[in-house]
Amino acid sequence: MSVLDSEIVATLAAIVGAGNVLTGDDLQGYEQDWRRRAQGKALCVVRPGSTEEVARVVQACAAARVSLVPQGGNTGLVAGSVPDASGTQVVLSLRRMAAVRAIDPQNMTITVEAGFILQRLQETADQAGFLFPLSLGAEGSCTIGGNLATNAGGTQVVRYGNARDLCLGLEVVTAQGEVWDGLSGLRKDNTGYDLRDLYVGSEGTLGVITAATLRLYPKPAAMLTAWAAVPSLEDACSLLGMAHKHLGASLTGFEVMNQFALGLVDKHYPHLRVPMWQETAWCVLIELSDAESEAHARGLFEGMLEQAFEQGLVADAIIAENLRQAHDLWHIRESITLAQVEEGFNVKHDVSIPISLIPEFVREADAALAAAFEGIRFVNFGHLGDGNLHYNIQAPAGIDAKAFVAQHEERISAIVYDTVSKYRGSISAEHGIGELKLHKLPQHKSPTALALMRTIKGALDPHNLLNPGRVLSA
Repeated sequence: MSVLDSEIVATLAAIVGAGNVLTGDDLQGYEQDWRRRAQGKALCVVRPGSTEEVARVVQACAAARVSLVPQGGNTGLVAGSVPDASGTQVVLSLRRMAAVRAIDPQNMTITVEAGFILQRLQETADQAGFLFPLSLGAEGSCTIGGNLATNAGGTQVVRYGNARDLCLGLEVVTAQGEVWDGLSGLRKDNTGYDLRDLYVGSEGTLGVITAATLRLYPKPAAMLTAWAAVPSLEDACSLLGMAHKHLGASLTGFEVMNQFALGLVDKHYPHLRVPMWQETAWCVLIELSDAESEAHARGLFEGMLEQAFEQGLVADAIIAENLRQAHDLWHIRESITLAQVEEGFNVKHDVSIPISLIPEFVREADAALAAAFEGIRFVNFGHLGDGNLHYNIQAPAGIDAKAFVAQHEERISAIVYDTVSKYRGSISAEHGIGELKLHKLPQHKSPTALALMRTIKGALDPHNLLNPGRVLSA
């Protein structure tokens, strides 16, 4: 470590305490991303315990021209929260900042610090008599600061929206170490540019989110889950339209899974007992949250499914009898990603397409990839209710999957993303850009949009010290 490096480490230790500045072997858990796609090397990890300490850390690093990488639970999927390989960046971990600052029952809001774990937030809201609806696979370890920095989606976007829609206010430390307090919790504030929306989804490149005021919702009187086998993706889209018509605002989740994805779960986790996966090409998982009663909810579900059977949209279906059965069905859906890991290396895509065009997109992308790579396997699943597919490619059976991905990932992704652009979709629906999609963004974002983004970055972080090399290239 150079003299200058030692000086900045000592300065940071003076701000947050020596025990909260990690170096050497203590950095391993902070330097590698969750998917093990990126391995960096940090100068140190600094763990502030308050917004004031975050501000002082940012000021010290700005003065020394040392770049910072904000990090929450480090559960991202695009390598956006780990340091580069230079050994010169400081990882700014927000995990110690995990307090509930306020719960306002009448305003139906909760204010928490950035390091608060999502599952704890759900539980805290529940204990207060409310619902916080953001839900995703990593909720046991991801933090609300990271959720907002990436504008996380999850399984209930169809009813409640993305993380952005659940946020009423932010507290942010700027690239200069100043603090913006926007935690008022107002639902209406038309006093100029919306700074909150600027920072949400910016992946730590414009400022450091230190706290947030979030919407709470009344607990539903009943929640029911149904699993249905559908003959085709077109039928799944038609069933979604029927669900909107029959269930209205009560529809909270609508997930789709193809046969191969469910087959992987059945293969690697047979104890989960995947229903109907061999009977049809696709299955859907539908969630209903009802404000009246379980009997009312069940009546809505049964009426909708009866009509769907009559129209041939559904081949078979079950409605969970209790919360345990509902949990088991959701656990199957959430195990697809883990089953892919068990099966071997794969190429992931997180794309969004207008819902009406999804079947046509899948047909065209499947055909193009099958023609280019014999034997590849398609793991298609995701949030059909909001047009977000996880369109993943598993290597052909019986070959070295790691070598296949290393050799062909770029071409596979080029075919997928070119098809996404043809259907006016997005190459990142909910995972963000990070480092992994950095070189793809200029190919699929207009020059005007990129120029505007660079102008904002240059104005707010002129020295490019906050998460450089993420979202926008240097």
